[in-house]
Amino acid sequence: MMKQLVIGILAHVDAGKTTLSEGMLYVSGSIRKLGRVDKRDAFLDTYSQERERGITIFSKQAVLTVKDTRITLLDTPGHVDFSAEMERTLQVLDGAVLVISAGDGVQGHTLTLWRLLERYQIPVFLFINKMDQPDTCKEAVLKELKEKLDEYCVDFSEAGSEEFYESIAVSGEDVLNEFLENGKISISSLQRLIRERKIFPCFFGSALKLTGVAEFLEGLDEYTAPKEYPAQFGARVFKITRDSQGNRLTHMKVTGGTLRVREMLSGTGKGFRQPEGE
Repeated sequence: MMKQLVIGILAHVDAGKTTLSEGMLYVSGSIRKLGRVDKRDAFLDTYSQERERGITIFSKQAVLTVKDTRITLLDTPGHVDFSAEMERTLQVLDGAVLVISAGDGVQGHTLTLWRLLERYQIPVFLFINKMDQPDTCKEAVLKELKEKLDEYCVDFSEAGSEEFYESIAVSGEDVLNEFLENGKISISSLQRLIRERKIFPCFFGSALKLTGVAEFLEGLDEYTAPKEYPAQFGARVFKITRDSQGNRLTHMKVTGGTLRVREMLSGTGKGFRQPEGE
């Protein structure tokens, strides 16, 4: 059975968030042409203002498949002026990708995003971008992440090494015992630690040059566990838009069961109100 995940991608503006999204879609085979923000042809920058200004204003979604994992990717605005649009997507995420520019490091808005992800208790994968720029040092960046974000930001490019397991073993008595008994930590334990926000996997690369993007996708596939959903239908609305004919479109994450064509829905969640005239 295919694993299904909703993953949001977040970043401080100019960290390369949309470029990474583009790279993930291209490497996974979801798009055939690799667009670029500076050439105004990025797949997820669909509005004229976004292409003109080179920034994401509205959250957009795309679907990609990695092995047996189907990911609905939500690309969110990075500019602080549009942070409300970004925050609306957090309630439907199974996990988040936080993109950080190696040259700029942890910036002010990065810390704001980190606090929001903590508030919503969302598991986080970090992609440290632009590692191809001069004077970038992986060790220095990792040191800053541990100091400013969390001491359990772990370099997953070293996965499988003794040093890798040692850095994770100190995160809890149960995994320490597992490491001491087996000399390693199982994939299922790593998945649990990530899900419980006890460790934060870090990957390094250059989205523009597609360096490290394939390895990052493999990491998302391997280190995320499948979600269990109830049989009864449930969904959470996170965005309302209009199509070119003015019809209202409701964007939702299905949290259980099946939604059939023309099925009537009723809401019982907090804040639900039946719109007038409908």
